[in-house]
Amino acid sequence: MEGQRRDEIIPGLLVDIVVKEDQPTGKLTRGIVADILTSSSFHPRGIKVRLHTGQVGRVQQIVE
Repeated sequence: MEGQRRDEIIPGLLVDIVVKEDQPTGKLTRGIVADILTSSSFHPRGIKVRLHTGQVGRVQQIVE
């Protein structure tokens, strides 16, 4: 899984996240990072971000 290290994530990056409601199913939501919400440099379940759409979730992968 990508997106566990804060230094890999920058605003404007296209990512797939899992929002809180979708954690049981693992459904991913694609969007552009607006804000990085996790303050620590590493998080095992993914760095928490806010997308431009306002959705908040943990990064599961960075879209190339």
